[in-house]
Amino acid sequence: MYAIIQIAGKQFKVKPGMVLNVPTLDLEPGKKVNVERVLAYSDGTSLEVGTPELTTVDIDGTVVAHGRAKKIIVFKKKRRKGYQKKQGHRQGFTQIKVEGIAPAKPAAPKKAATAESEVKASAAKKPAAAKITAEKKPAAKKPAAKKPAAAKPVAKKAPKAEKGE
Repeated sequence: MYAIIQIAGKQFKVKPGMVLNVPTLDLEPGKKVNVERVLAYSDGTSLEVGTPELTTVDIDGTVVAHGRAKKIIVFKKKRRKGYQKKQGHRQGFTQIKVEGIAPAKPAAPKKAATAESEVKASAAKKPAAAKITAEKKPAAKKPAAKKPAAAKPVAKKAPKAEKGE
């Protein structure tokens, strides 16, 4: 029995009793976690795949601890420029122990509405819809057409003066 779940934007394959590291969650150790996004579930004989998720399966877990992963070194260098930069990074995580995978509890059935209440509800909605469609938007003003630019007058050139002796 296993399930594919999504927590904090990442997908995990989980089995009952398994401990997994997920991106840091804002929960204290010992608190219960109920995974709401179950993407697929298999009981060993059949596989159910959600579109996009299953609502028929519940996965319960408990927060075990918080921690930080092994340090990763980030080294940057540009040759012949004298540039070197060394950084370390430790990603935080939350450990979750999967308690169990079980079918979801069925949702409470909705009360059947009487025919009279349906008629009243639909009658109340129709006038409001008519008012919305009856309202008109103000007409948009058309931009004024541009006038062609007037021709510029041509300047007359003065005759060149001859150099005198």
